Amino acid sequence: MIPDGLRYTAEHEWVAPGVPTVKVGITHFAQDALGDIVFVQLPEPGTAVEAGQSLGEVESTKSVSEIYAPVGGTVVASNSRLGDEPELLNTDPYGDGWLVEIEPDASANLDELLDANGYRQLTEQ
Repeated sequence: MIPDGLRYTAEHEWVAPGVPTVKVGITHFAQDALGDIVFVQLPEPGTAVEAGQSLGEVESTKSVSEIYAPVGGTVVASNSRLGDEPELLNTDPYGDGWLVEIEPDASANLDELLDANGYRQLTEQ
């Protein structure tokens, strides 16, 4: 399950391009590997993030994993539903289970991220 139209990172985050913000989440592959997600820690709106920098954590019954910012910019929204419903990352990772919205800085280049075919090749290795 790798939707076209999104961009992806090698760390299994997805980015939905938009103007002026991009929406970020974890992929189906990531949530499947994590197992049942029980807690999500996300940054507050207004937080500046750099591409590749940790922006939060996802805790599952198996482990705790870092979430990395796919682009630099400013967090403008965090998915508050995940505080009470972290399982949304398992049940709807590309929809209601989104993590944050980021207003990318001028240097952000989504074309540097993987497209659906590139991500598919990464996960099939």
